[in-house]
Amino acid sequence: MRVLYKRLSLTRLRTLSSYCCRWGSSRSADPHVAIVGSGPAGFYTAQQIIKGHPTVRVDIYEKLPVPFGLVRFGVAPDHPEVKNCIHTFTQTAHRDRCSFIGNVQVGKDIKVADLQKAYTAVVLCHGSSNDRKLGIPGEDLPNVLSARSFVGWYNGLPEDVGLSVNLDCETAIVLGHGNVALDVARVLLTPIDILAKTDISDYSMDALSKSRIKKVVLVGRRGPLQVAFTIKELREMITLPKCRTVIDLLTLSSLNENIDGEETNTHTVTIENINELPRPRRRLTELLYNAAVNPPEKYTKIWNDATREWHLKFLRSPSEIVPTSSKEGPEAVKFIINMLEGDDDPLRRKAVPTDETDVIPCGLVLRSIGYKGVPLDETVPFDTSRGVIPNKKGRVDGFPGLYCSGWIAEGPVFVLAGAMNNAFATGKVVLEDLGSSKLSSENKGGKDAVLSALQQKGVKTVTFTDWEKIDQAEILLGEKAGKPREKIVSIKEMIRVASSE
Repeated sequence: MRVLYKRLSLTRLRTLSSYCCRWGSSRSADPHVAIVGSGPAGFYTAQQIIKGHPTVRVDIYEKLPVPFGLVRFGVAPDHPEVKNCIHTFTQTAHRDRCSFIGNVQVGKDIKVADLQKAYTAVVLCHGSSNDRKLGIPGEDLPNVLSARSFVGWYNGLPEDVGLSVNLDCETAIVLGHGNVALDVARVLLTPIDILAKTDISDYSMDALSKSRIKKVVLVGRRGPLQVAFTIKELREMITLPKCRTVIDLLTLSSLNENIDGEETNTHTVTIENINELPRPRRRLTELLYNAAVNPPEKYTKIWNDATREWHLKFLRSPSEIVPTSSKEGPEAVKFIINMLEGDDDPLRRKAVPTDETDVIPCGLVLRSIGYKGVPLDETVPFDTSRGVIPNKKGRVDGFPGLYCSGWIAEGPVFVLAGAMNNAFATGKVVLEDLGSSKLSSENKGGKDAVLSALQQKGVKTVTFTDWEKIDQAEILLGEKAGKPREKIVSIKEMIRVASSE
């Protein structure tokens, strides 16, 4: 046993020695990595770097006093299970080599170039904080809103708390066929007694309880084979209590051509065999078709008791948002009807306008056509057309030691699982460079120099321990209201709670 113990001890010493040779044996030379953004991309990148390096110190900078980004402010309140990743992020934040530094706006309070002077590496993970626009007349009318802002409004994002949302109308139009489009439609149509049990902000729940909206129309420019939402989101809409589903039958009629031999017209989507579609797309398409043409009894029972309804329309591109006579909001949306042409792959066909048009009356328009990144400051290269930072496998072009991951690196093309995979890949690239001669071996002080500069500017930073005070305060407020939490939506109040004893 004594011989075995000595052998094991020798093995551990050799392992430790190899680490020291690779990463450097001096504590003063430990690398420091700054991560900008505390959403999924930021935390997953931090997790990968800390896991892969024995001495690296990681500091996560966040512009708000609270962490978790879109997990806190983007996930629908009735999807609490999606927020379970917060437990993993919290474990990372509790590591002794990880620090959360909230209430710091990189680009304003401190430049990215200044972070590069203080850190061995800097990883930008600040996401896509803007949204794409349509570029059509009437888009700037009151009550024509981005779905991104509307989501921030009902989720308590401080910058969207004051959003002017008028629900005193019967019909809302959502432009887009993605998961966010279905999220905002579902929130508009969900019975208030269900929403009251979620962490939805109290002011938005009050507004939704007084809403007159009875119909939400989701409109997309392509067909049913090109929708971007998932089967889970669609099934939730179809089974929404007291809400009827109405799906455009004309567009879907061609999906049954192999069953009953129906002829198609130029406005339908033709496919040779639905069974040749990839399994996820086939299941989604079958659900669409059955809900439209042959709904099972479990769906019709819900719909027979409906007081509200949602419509799914295809092959329409908005050309104008028509104002009311007083121009205080929209009266209708004009659409150009499209047909699909092009690619042999039916999933990739493009929408081509025809001479036909359609008009749908409404009092609220929500634009859900995609998110777009914005540059932090002039010291970082940026592709304005794509809304991303130019990079190769996470390395920012021409800037050694500067990296990016998540939506700001690739665009808003993936959700949580994709963000995790992309962040892990970027983290591995950073580790690879830390273990080579690509990065400066100069001893950099990390957060100490940055915090000193921020203090001189009067910036009140928030630690993860401070955030946990906010967290507990929100949970206590929620218990009083019968909710999982009541979010604090004022930055001033967040900082007050964080500073309390």
